[in-house]
Amino acid sequence: MNSFDFRNSELFLRNGFEPSGEYGFPLVRKQVVDLDKVELIAYSDISAKDVSNLHKGVHFFVDDYRFESVYSNPYRSLNRLKKYAFLLTPDYSLYSEMKPWRQIESIGKSRWVGAFWQSQGCIVLPTISWGAPSSFRFSFEAIEHNSIVAVGMIGCKQSRQGFMRGYNAMLDTIEPEAIICFGEPFPEMEGRIITVDYLSSRKVIR
Repeated sequence: MNSFDFRNSELFLRNGFEPSGEYGFPLVRKQVVDLDKVELIAYSDISAKDVSNLHKGVHFFVDDYRFESVYSNPYRSLNRLKKYAFLLTPDYSLYSEMKPWRQIESIGKSRWVGAFWQSQGCIVLPTISWGAPSSFRFSFEAIEHNSIVAVGMIGCKQSRQGFMRGYNAMLDTIEPEAIICFGEPFPEMEGRIITVDYLSSRKVIR
């Protein structure tokens, strides 16, 4: 590939999907899954040979380095992922130490991957994450209204007040149909919450 082709390639420009909101993130559209029995498997636990967990959704509540390739080389893992019931969008970190541009980048990458998977025929539910209140202006963008969404409770116990501030802002902005909650929810969390136990998602049979 010469420099002209690279400069104009979709994987360099990342401009192949409908933009949404102030930041032009790719839009993740509303999709439906059966909420009566939601089970999840970690991305780090999936396998090309796995046939026992295909009824589950794939989550990304693991360290970022384990799933960076779903953005940098999105076709590589596609066949492994497509066979599962649904996919949560990657949960790229929004650490308080990050500058705003890095946090915006994390949201943009997650939305792009979700839009890409949807374009490939996958059922995709957006994972919603946020940082300080200043991040609320972009953390809830490019998600279709009334979507089923997912949130993770890992590491939230030490910042309960901050988590609830963001959670309530998410409810007000997206008004989700349901919230898949990875980990034990706080009692004050409102909405239709579907709780998935963290440990059960790691006890997989391959």
